[in-house]
Amino acid sequence: MNRADGKLLRHTDPMYRIAAHVMAKRSDSMNSITLDIPLAPMEAYIRAKKKEGTPISHMAVLMAAYVRAVTEYPALNRFIVNKRAYSRNGIAVGMVVLKGGEADNGTMSKIYFQPTDTIFDIEERIQAYVSNNRAEGDNNSTDKLINTLVSLPGLLRAAVCVIKWADKHNLLPKAIIDASPFHVSMVFTNLASIRTNHIYHHCYDFGTTSIVMAAGNTREVAKRKGGEIVFEKCLPLGVVMDERIASGSYFAMAFRRMKQYLNDPSLLETPPTEIKADPEL
Repeated sequence: MNRADGKLLRHTDPMYRIAAHVMAKRSDSMNSITLDIPLAPMEAYIRAKKKEGTPISHMAVLMAAYVRAVTEYPALNRFIVNKRAYSRNGIAVGMVVLKGGEADNGTMSKIYFQPTDTIFDIEERIQAYVSNNRAEGDNNSTDKLINTLVSLPGLLRAAVCVIKWADKHNLLPKAIIDASPFHVSMVFTNLASIRTNHIYHHCYDFGTTSIVMAAGNTREVAKRKGGEIVFEKCLPLGVVMDERIASGSYFAMAFRRMKQYLNDPSLLETPPTEIKADPEL
C-alpha cells in the first residue's frame, strides 16, 4: 500500500525485509559515522563565487552535495514504516532556523529540493526558506500544528496517539505529513552556528527520517601527505543512518561521492546528466 509521501517497495533484499522485523524501531537500527569534510576547497569555491557576484553559503554547498548524492544513490531516500520499505516521493530536509540569532528561540520546518537543482537553485531555496521562517513568527505550518496540539488540555496526548497510529497504517493525511518536520529525507542541524561540537543525533522513531546530519565546530585532522603528517582543517559531520534502508557499502559509496562534490563544488553548477530511480520501484 502506497502512502502520501512514498511508494511501497515490494522486492527489496530478503535480508532487509527480515531486518525490518528484527529491528522494528529506528532507534534499534541506527549506525553512525563522522565525515570530516576538508574546508579549503569549499571556502576557495565560496570566495571565488563571491568575487563573481554570486554569493554561495556553506549550507548551500553541503545541501547541493547531498541532493546530488541522492540523485545517484536513490536508496538514501528510502524509509521504513510498520516494517515496510518505501521510496520517498520527493527530497525534503528538516532544518532549524534561529530567530533573531537566539540559540533558544527557533523553529523547525522542512525545505524541499528537486533532483534537477543546481547549487545556485539550492542557494535560492535556502535563502527563501530562512527568510520566510524568520518572518512568519509562529505561523509556518509546523508551528501551527504544534500550537493546535498544545492549545487544549488533554488534546496533545490523544492527538499524538492518533497521529502515530494513522502514520503506522498509512492513513496520515498529506496535510499533516507536509507540516511534520519528522517526515523528511534527512534532518540537518548546524551546531557550529552555536559554537558546539558535532554530535550523533538520533533518528526519530516517529515519522520517516532515515538520516540525520549534525555539523559541528571545525577541527584539525591528521593526514599523511608526501611522507609527512599534516593537519587539515575540516568540518565534521556526525551522520546517523537507519541501516534498514541500504547496505553499509551502499552508504559508503554514497558518502564518498558526496565528499567528491564537496571537494569540487563546481561540479554542482549544472543539473545532473541522469537521475536514477530506486532500483526496487
